Amino acid sequence: MMVERVCTIRRLTGLVLISIATWNAHAAEEDSPIQGCKSGSENESFYSRLKDSYAAHYAWDGGDVTAPAVKVVGGAEIPESNPPWPYATWNVGGTEAIGVENMSYNALMDALYCGKSGQKLKDSRFTVYGWVEPGGNLSTSHTRYNYSTGTGGNYPAAYSFEPNTLQVDQMALYLERTPDEIQRDHFDWGFRVTGLYGTDYKYTFSNGILSNQYTNRAKQYGFDPVMYYVDLWFPKIAQGENIRIGRYISIPDIEAQLAPNNLTYSHSLLYSYDPYTKNGIVSTTKLSKNWQIQAEISSGNDVAPWVKSERQWTPAACVVWTSNSGNDTIYPCMNTLNDSRWRWNNVQHAVVTWYHKFNSQWHTDSELWYMWQSHTPNVNNVDGAAYLAQAYSYLKFGAPSGAQCNPAVAFCYSYEWAFVNYINYQAGPRDMVTWRTDYLNDARG
Repeated sequence: MMVERVCTIRRLTGLVLISIATWNAHAAEEDSPIQGCKSGSENESFYSRLKDSYAAHYAWDGGDVTAPAVKVVGGAEIPESNPPWPYATWNVGGTEAIGVENMSYNALMDALYCGKSGQKLKDSRFTVYGWVEPGGNLSTSHTRYNYSTGTGGNYPAAYSFEPNTLQVDQMALYLERTPDEIQRDHFDWGFRVTGLYGTDYKYTFSNGILSNQYTNRAKQYGFDPVMYYVDLWFPKIAQGENIRIGRYISIPDIEAQLAPNNLTYSHSLLYSYDPYTKNGIVSTTKLSKNWQIQAEISSGNDVAPWVKSERQWTPAACVVWTSNSGNDTIYPCMNTLNDSRWRWNNVQHAVVTWYHKFNSQWHTDSELWYMWQSHTPNVNNVDGAAYLAQAYSYLKFGAPSGAQCNPAVAFCYSYEWAFVNYINYQAGPRDMVTWRTDYLNDARG
C-alpha cells in the first residue's frame, strides 16, 4: 500500500513537472518574436525594427517568406493577390471575408511582431495601421467650387472638386481586432475604430456625426469617425455567420471611400451619389461554398440614429453567389428600401455587382444600379421650389437637392441609373493597370 502511494506521488510529480515545462515553453514562445524575424530583433530598438520592416516591404517582389500563408476554408475564394490589387477576395461589404484570414499585414505590425512578446501580440489579433494620401489635379476649370450649390470647380468629378490645387485627401488611422473567421470551433469577436481627416470627409460624413463641419461651415478639411463597429462571429450557424453592429461602409459596391480599397486614385461618377456609410446591424451568413446571404437594418443612408427628423429604419438584403472555381462572383443587393420619400440622402438603391477572372493576369469588375426617390420637390415649380428652400433652411451648405420635372407638378418621382466597369491587368507582383468606363444618367437632375 505504501509503495503504491509513493508511485502515485511520483506519477503526479512527473505530470506536474511536464505541465510546468510545457507552460514555461508556451510562455517563452509568447514572449518571443514571431517566426521569420531576424535573430536578436527583440533586442533592437523599435525604430530600427520599423526601418528594417519598411525596407523589407518596399523590396517585396512576391516571394517574401515572412508573408502570412493564405488560408481558406470552404472552397477556392482567393482569386487575386494583394498587392497589387486592393483585394484578394471579391468584395463583400459589411463583413470580414468568411473562411479567410483577414488580419492586416503591414510594416508597422511587423516591427512590433519582431519585438519582445511579438508572438503574444499577434495571437491577440489586435492591429493598428493607417496612411496619408496627398493628391492634386490640373484642370481646365478656372472657377472655384461653390459650396452653396454643390457645383463649379471640377464638378461633377468627385473628390478632387477644387481645381488646380494640392491637398491632403486622407489621413486615416485604424484600431481593430479581427475575429478569426477560419475556425469553426468557438465564438469570436472583433472591432474597428477608424478616424479620417482630410478633404475626403466631405464624402463620408453622416448627418448628426460632426456634420456641422460641412453643413454650417463648409470646411475644406474635416474629421470624420468614418467607422466604429463590432464584429461577432458565430461559427456554428450554417458555415459561419458574421454580425456587424455600428457604423460601417455601405454594403455593396466596387469602390469605397478609404484609399487602399480602391483600384484608382479617382472615383467614378456613381460614387458621388450613392450611400456612403450606415449605422445599423448587418448579418452575413455563409450557406455553402457557393452561397452567402446578407440582411440589414439601419437608420438610413448617411444619417445618425439619434437624428429623429431624418432617421428612418431601413431594411436591406443581398445574395452572394461564387462559382466553384472562385473566378466569378455575382452580388445583387436591395441596398435601401423604405417609403422612398425625399429626405436626407434617402435614395432607394438596387444594385448588382459582378467580378470575373479571365486568367492569372486579367480580371474585370462591373456594377449596375438604379436609384430613386418619391415626392421629390420640383425646382421647376413655384410650390416645389418653395418647399425645397424651406425644408433645409437651417443648413447653410449641403442640403438635399430637388428634381427637374414637369413644371405643372410640385413633387415628382426622381431617378437615376448608372454603370461602371473596370478592366484590370496585373503586370507584376507590385504593378497593375486598370481602365475604367462609367456612365451616369441622372434623369431628373
